[in-house]
Amino acid sequence: MVEQQRMDISKLAPEAYKLLYQLEQKIAAKFDRQLYHLIKLRASQINGCAYCIAMHSDEALRDGDTAERLFLLDAWHESSAFSEKERAALEWIEELTLIADSHASQEAFEGLKRFFSEEEIGYLTLAAAQINTWNRIAIASRGQYDRAQFHKVAGAEKVAEPA
Repeated sequence: MVEQQRMDISKLAPEAYKLLYQLEQKIAAKFDRQLYHLIKLRASQINGCAYCIAMHSDEALRDGDTAERLFLLDAWHESSAFSEKERAALEWIEELTLIADSHASQEAFEGLKRFFSEEEIGYLTLAAAQINTWNRIAIASRGQYDRAQFHKVAGAEKVAEPA
């Protein structure tokens, strides 16, 4: 049984929520959309965040990624569907999402340097922190992604993550 939504953080802490959303926009602007969706979706899979898995799958497909790649994302280690750059980013996202296990290994960090500048690594690290924050908000609030509601107002400012 799926619980009803417990709370709406955007209403309970609107100033902080607005700052999270603004940070989301700044971070997202630094990435290729396809890569950004992959890293957000992968962290959300690890965390078991239904809201974010649904939202980022939907967005990735709308932005041109393939269903096959999204289906294979959970097994990216064994799949040839991902570029070396994507694999380095996914490794880092996993390391940071599971930080207690790996403590952000030197090996994963070094693997980024072939594909990303120092600044990009900084933003990739912020992206990992941000999606893990959104996952925790969505799971704690028990929010449910509603595709129709999420996209109902064309041209309006879109809510980046769960309330």
